Amino acid sequence: MDTKSFPYAIIFKYYPDENQLRSILLTHSERVARKALQVADAHPELQLDRQFLVEASLLHDIGIFRCDAPSIHCFGTYPYICHGYLGAELMRIEGFKRHALVCERHTGAGLSLAQIESRNLPVPHRDMLPVSMEEQVICFADKFFSKTRLEEEKTVEMARKSLQKFGEDGLVRFDRWCQMFL
Repeated sequence: MDTKSFPYAIIFKYYPDENQLRSILLTHSERVARKALQVADAHPELQLDRQFLVEASLLHDIGIFRCDAPSIHCFGTYPYICHGYLGAELMRIEGFKRHALVCERHTGAGLSLAQIESRNLPVPHRDMLPVSMEEQVICFADKFFSKTRLEEEKTVEMARKSLQKFGEDGLVRFDRWCQMFL
C-alpha cells in the first residue's frame, strides 16, 4: 500500500507515534483493504470503486484511540463500540464525508436504530447500517480480521460467531454478504 496516500497522512496525524497501537491499526486495516479488493476482483459486475475501497478500509477504524480497549493498546475514555461514530466525526472534520459513513456503519454488521435503542448502546440513536455496496464490502471484509490476532484470517464460521453478540439481524446481513461476495 502506498504510505504516501492521504489515508496514511490522516492515520499518521492521529497516530503520530510508531507504537503498538499504530502497528495494530495499520496491520488490521491493510488486511481489510486487501480482502475488500479480493471481493472487487471476484465480482467485477458490482463495479466497486477500488480506490475508495482501499482508502475507506484504511480509515474505517481511525477512532479506536479514543476508546478504552487496553488489549489493543487503546487507552481512551469511550466504550469500544463507540469507535465507529467517533472515527466518523474525525473523518467529517477532515472533510471526508463518504469515508465517515464507512467508519460509522461498519460496527458489527451495522447497527439499526432499533438495535441501538433496545440494547441501550452508548452510540447516537440513528441507523448505522452499511448502505452503499462499498460500505457493505468493507464491513464484510472487516469481520474476517481481529485486532488481537493480527496474523489470523477468520473462517466464515469464526466471523459469524464473533457477530452473535450483535444479534440475529447482523447474522442475517452477514449471511447475505457471504452469498453475494464469496
